[in-house]
Amino acid sequence: MSRMLVLVVVALLAVLFFWFDHVGNGGMGEHEAPGQVTDRVRPADAVAATSAAVASAADEMLVSRPKQILFGDLHVHTTFSFDAFMMSLPIQGGEGAHPPADACDFARFCSALDFWSINDHAESITPAHWNETIETIRACNEVAGDAANPDTVAFLGWEWTQVGQTPEAHFGHKNVVLRGLEDDEIPTRPIGATGTRDMTVAANPFGGPLAGAYLHGAGDERLHDLANFFMERDPLEVCPLGVPVRQLPAGCVEMVDTPDLLFDKLDDWGFDSMVIPHGTTWGFYTPPGSDWAKQLEGPMHDEERQILLEVYSGHGNSEEWSDYDDMLFADDGTPICPEPRNAYTPTCWRAGEIIEARCLEEGGGADECGERASQARAWSAAAGPQAHLAVQGAEPEEWLDAGQCPDCSLPAFNYRNKGAAQYITALGNFDDDPNEPRRFRFGFMASSDNHFARPGTGYKETIRTGFTESRSGLTDPDGAMAAALAPPQEAPSAWPREFDAENTDLVGFALMEMERQASFFQTGGLVATHAKGRDRDSIWEAFQRREVYGTSGPRMLLWFDLLNAPDTRGRPLPMGGETAMDDIPIFQARAVGSFEQVPGCPDYAANALGPDRLEHVCRGECYNPGALRRPITRIDVIRIRPQNAPDEAIDALIEDPWRSFECDGDPAGCSITFSDPEYARFGRDTVYYVRAHEAPAPAVNGQNLRCERDVEGKCTSVDLCDGGPEDLCLGEHEPQAWSSPIFVDFRAPGRG
Repeated sequence: MSRMLVLVVVALLAVLFFWFDHVGNGGMGEHEAPGQVTDRVRPADAVAATSAAVASAADEMLVSRPKQILFGDLHVHTTFSFDAFMMSLPIQGGEGAHPPADACDFARFCSALDFWSINDHAESITPAHWNETIETIRACNEVAGDAANPDTVAFLGWEWTQVGQTPEAHFGHKNVVLRGLEDDEIPTRPIGATGTRDMTVAANPFGGPLAGAYLHGAGDERLHDLANFFMERDPLEVCPLGVPVRQLPAGCVEMVDTPDLLFDKLDDWGFDSMVIPHGTTWGFYTPPGSDWAKQLEGPMHDEERQILLEVYSGHGNSEEWSDYDDMLFADDGTPICPEPRNAYTPTCWRAGEIIEARCLEEGGGADECGERASQARAWSAAAGPQAHLAVQGAEPEEWLDAGQCPDCSLPAFNYRNKGAAQYITALGNFDDDPNEPRRFRFGFMASSDNHFARPGTGYKETIRTGFTESRSGLTDPDGAMAAALAPPQEAPSAWPREFDAENTDLVGFALMEMERQASFFQTGGLVATHAKGRDRDSIWEAFQRREVYGTSGPRMLLWFDLLNAPDTRGRPLPMGGETAMDDIPIFQARAVGSFEQVPGCPDYAANALGPDRLEHVCRGECYNPGALRRPITRIDVIRIRPQNAPDEAIDALIEDPWRSFECDGDPAGCSITFSDPEYARFGRDTVYYVRAHEAPAPAVNGQNLRCERDVEGKCTSVDLCDGGPEDLCLGEHEPQAWSSPIFVDFRAPGRG
């Protein structure tokens, strides 16, 4: 070969190397842009008609001087979030980009919400994306018309996405929502969690010529955009700790690992904000044995900012306490797999059952197979959230209902009962004063946690993909990038294995039980406020009063009042309120069902968006109420007496339901009045809230695993949601609405 030819070949290889390196570093991708907010407003007559319908229902329920009931969603992600971007990839069955402007258009025209907030993961937001988010939220509000009577109010916010690998280090996810939109009301940057940033940014699968060669051959332009998305984040440095927030370098990203540091930074900024915990029972990322009690200690709770708790979302229900153990611990902290109790089977226990059955099937002796089962349980317990990886080659169906709350309604996946709203409400902390325990006093709300820029998706149960997080049936398990969403296919083994978190090749969602979890994704909930007006300040003030409630998606109307609270000048004390009294408390609850939905979209939505955008953003289905309301079937009353001593058993303090009232199905609604004659006899602080139920209706994943049960009620087989995009995985369930609690502190007679 001539010297000239060698030089040509070397030059070509160099060109290819630099070209593929350029491609691998996102050089062929485009910046994920914020999109353009549609410059149209929801018609005033449509907004007025909604308000008039609420007022008419309140009048029929004899509600005196009612405030406006407004519906919103305070938990929405766009493709500015890492996980939302991943789910948007066509190669993963995604729909392409859904940036912040799509969320504004969806809230305005598809779901017709009165308010919403954007909550992309702070850990993956660059300074450029933060500024674009701010401008998009401002644009969304500028379109809304009269600031005193807007068609929708958009709030700015983000999600602090903390994940700990042990119960002690885990604090979970919290949404931060800001009141204002002026420059002097907005932090320079959102505040994220360090560990989660490591999972999303440091796990960059791109960069370098090999990645470029893969991208060049993949034939998917959206993958190039993903590479660019990663590379925009790579050079960003974490801000130094201990520096006042206004003195930090402009281009760094703020990261803290614990709630107290998050609160400190928000205090440093000094702006009006809320911090809303969510996913508190979601075992997808929460280690078994996690306990919300530690978040009531000292600075880990900010009672001025943490005023609302998300009890329901598209990831399931986090309301109900159920008495079981998902993990136990030895004195030295070693995890111990608990035995099944109260119809609950721990995942680690089921790991032992699978290994033992395989061992016996291969002809192993009972003693040997029992030893393997014990080892499987120990290794599974030690693996924490990755408990399932102690069993090689297990099909999702083999786990049956292990890890799931046996008596909860639409529970979050791998339910962590010590994060349930009822458990949280029952807790007391006695570190400062044994006679004056510290307690959580959360208002209850719901939202969607949608990752397709679709706030308020629960209005219809006609779309699964894109209106829920379920990806089942969309992705080729052997296709490109499948390892990003699922572990590799493995042959079953009758021997357990020890999961090595430090040396595993699995990253991201491949560490999780994605297939089984697909049966637990819902279309999502709503938060409702009793507000004095439609404007931003009125809505914010309702948040501050905790005069809010949540629904599982339908726009049910709910009022819950204490009728004889002292010092209220004869006016009822509404949900979210607190008082001290010694008299027998008397309550009233009233509920009205949601409107039946009509297929398709209102003309104003189609006219504003046009056919292509209507399909891309709304999927051709909008909030489109008919004239008939669905019946309320019953109203449950839940009574909780928070701990008076640190060793009080939680199970005895939560009564669900304490009382239950059947309703007659009148479309006008249901009204109940009740009292608590035992209040004075018990002589202790008590919390009350109500849960209203509509008539059963089909819902996406309404029966979760769809267990077949034997005569003893044990799950013997499951029918997972694993069909294609047209399979809705429908199951009957009761739509619900949860009031915020009313907190009644016992005041002994004669005490002021």
